[in-house]
Amino acid sequence: MRVVGIQFRPGGIIYDFDSGSLALKVGEKVIVKTEKGLGIGTVVRELVNMEYTEPDHSLKKVIRKAGEIDLEKARQNSQLELEAKQFCRKRIESRDLKMKLVDVEYLYDGSKIIFYFTANGRVDFRELVRDLVRQFHTRIEMRQIGVRNEAKMLGGIGACGRELCCSLFLKNFKPVSVRMAKDQNLSLNPGMISGVCGRLMCCLAYEHDTYAEAKKDMPKCGRRVKTTRGDGEVLRINLLQGKLLIRLESGEEIEVLTDEIGEETEKKN
Repeated sequence: MRVVGIQFRPGGIIYDFDSGSLALKVGEKVIVKTEKGLGIGTVVRELVNMEYTEPDHSLKKVIRKAGEIDLEKARQNSQLELEAKQFCRKRIESRDLKMKLVDVEYLYDGSKIIFYFTANGRVDFRELVRDLVRQFHTRIEMRQIGVRNEAKMLGGIGACGRELCCSLFLKNFKPVSVRMAKDQNLSLNPGMISGVCGRLMCCLAYEHDTYAEAKKDMPKCGRRVKTTRGDGEVLRINLLQGKLLIRLESGEEIEVLTDEIGEETEKKN
């Protein structure tokens, strides 16, 4: 089976499709059949050969390469999305609804318009939907999303100076906890460990397993350990360098390698 990765929106999930006999290249536009109907997407992953052992498993197929008519329709849909976004924002404001419109998706075949929004709680948007139906004469779907998905859709630059991971390559959001920041000896200042979405940065999870494994062989801060220069208390741990900052009973602070310390002793009261 010849499989390609198709993306329908920038930063969106990449779906696998069976390209059949089509010779496709990265960057090409194609027409595919989805659960929502016909869609136009972009090839973002090289062609690969795959074998599925389950006989009942099948991928949806790429129907054809997008022609000029398809591309023109896509451009028209993009313009309609802008008009729908502007109109919807005005209606949200006029009806004083406590919601924020993030993005609008106009399906390729024009059968539905999806409005993505964020809100702190439930919103009664029934009258808003009626306004939208009267204006655009098609099916309307209001889809509430979280702030992480908002950042994924809008994109941006992270504290590292690179494009947001969620917009660039993340398919799904994994749980991120403050414990991950603690294990990596990072500052717990919310401004230092939070992303543009206001939630904990997704990248905290990337190296957490490595840090957690390294900490298994390290004494905790506050523990008393034996060194060649006497007993002392662990003040700080440098996991990457495998070093400990120790305060000796004399008050002197020294830095030693992990393998230079002896057995731990009871924590001093």
